[in-house]
Amino acid sequence: MELETVYITYKQLLFSVAYRMLGSVSDAEDMLQDMFITLQNTDTSHVTNLKSYLVKMVTNRCLNYLNSASKQRETYIGPWLPEPKVTTPREDPMGNLVQEETISYAFLVLLQELSAVERAVFVLREVLGYDYDEVADMVQKTEANCRKIYSRAKVKINQAPDDDGRILGETEPLVQKFLHAVDTGNFQDFVSLLMEDAVMVSDGGGKVRAAVQPIYGKLRIAAFFDGIRAKGSLQGQWQTISINGQTGLVLTHEQQIYMAILFDLGAGQDQSSRMYVIRNPDKLQHISSVLSCHKTTTSFVL
Repeated sequence: MELETVYITYKQLLFSVAYRMLGSVSDAEDMLQDMFITLQNTDTSHVTNLKSYLVKMVTNRCLNYLNSASKQRETYIGPWLPEPKVTTPREDPMGNLVQEETISYAFLVLLQELSAVERAVFVLREVLGYDYDEVADMVQKTEANCRKIYSRAKVKINQAPDDDGRILGETEPLVQKFLHAVDTGNFQDFVSLLMEDAVMVSDGGGKVRAAVQPIYGKLRIAAFFDGIRAKGSLQGQWQTISINGQTGLVLTHEQQIYMAILFDLGAGQDQSSRMYVIRNPDKLQHISSVLSCHKTTTSFVL
């Protein structure tokens, strides 16, 4: 199979593995580019299962990258959140497949709580459905060890049965209530949709101002937004946009994306247990590049 055909056939699959492993759109794209450059000079005539070979290749590269980047994560200022991925309508026949491969942002956050090898085993087993012997070969562990790693990973993220991160809750009501709150300055209707133990997590990466600790409780979350609105930090152009398959919000200020907000629906209908506020400019670059190419959002100047 020619390299171009291999790229077209397996790019989406390999990206989904790398994105789940790394939690970064840009890093996943760089990983794939580097991998295919290497593949160009690799003899694969002996490979009997090209798909598994490529998955193993990208998995091991991700493991190596995460091990080398572990100290950077340890010294990161404030909570580390994954890079959100904009999802846009597709007109090609593969559009349905792309949608099926969408992973909710909340589940992506949970994956980042696992160690690198736990994440690899979990993704290979739970998401891609590989048998334990195949997983063991890919991560260079014994089959028995992989079973233990997988069980430990399930416990760590407290995963619900049959939930592989593609069950996406409807966040539109929260988005509309939040926009109304920003416009009127009254966040009471918005927080009424939140659970009492709601949590807001903000990622500024030490590069911009952000809450360096999670904010617990819906009343404190309301107070936080009341405070930053009074300082003018919520002024600008708000846009609704599909992020990781769900409706999210992006704020543009002085022609620069200032923040992205995502919601994690809880167990009850129209309730949210978590909010994610991404302010680190490095993690907003993907959104900026997509918005410049696609006019798929609804804008509100507040």
